[in-house]
Amino acid sequence: MSRILLTVLVVACAATPVAAQAPDPTVVVTAGEGVVTAVPDRAVFTVSAESRGSSPTDVQRRNAEVMTRVQDRLRALQVPSDAVRTTAIDLRMEYDYVDGRQVPRGYVAANSIEVRVDSLDRLGELIDAAVTAGGTSIADVRFDVKDRASLERQAIRLAVEDARARAEAAAAGAGGAIGRVLRIQEDAVVAPPEPAMRLMAAQDAATATPVAPGRIELRARVTLTAAIETR
Repeated sequence: MSRILLTVLVVACAATPVAAQAPDPTVVVTAGEGVVTAVPDRAVFTVSAESRGSSPTDVQRRNAEVMTRVQDRLRALQVPSDAVRTTAIDLRMEYDYVDGRQVPRGYVAANSIEVRVDSLDRLGELIDAAVTAGGTSIADVRFDVKDRASLERQAIRLAVEDARARAEAAAAGAGGAIGRVLRIQEDAVVAPPEPAMRLMAAQDAATATPVAPGRIELRARVTLTAAIETR
């Protein structure tokens, strides 16, 4: 009985056809880019302070006092606490070179904070306030938009439309048309580097430092893969 069953199974297996592997469809792969421009409504800047002296404890204390005055001044101007964050605290010894040897000159302490400004018409005022309170340098002024996520999605949509139009043109050139979109890969959403912002000295204490935010761009890039249908 078991020998007959084995024979039947072998015959059944031998009679089962091997499923043919479907060939990959002819596809077109294109890249698309979407660009959205916007007027900035937010800015960030970094204010730093440095102190020098012969005692590390002394320079660190004096620098902490300066940065405390800066933050107190910003707080008095209604800058929220979550809009200010410390980005660097540094204490190091400086040297002079005499006859090829390092000779200690003293210590330098440096503190930096980043300040977010949610109303651009106050940017110059807050920069001036930070300097007046004791900040010794202003750097890294950057502009941004509050609704960045919405603009990024808009740029992605435009990038997909661009990639699809390119795919349709390529397929038409080959005598066909695109069918089902098989894959969309988001490559990047970037904001090109901003040119250095112009900061011009105020003419008097009653005039805030003027700024020129201009416009910013968000660029999205995608890669689209679609099947080509012959006509």
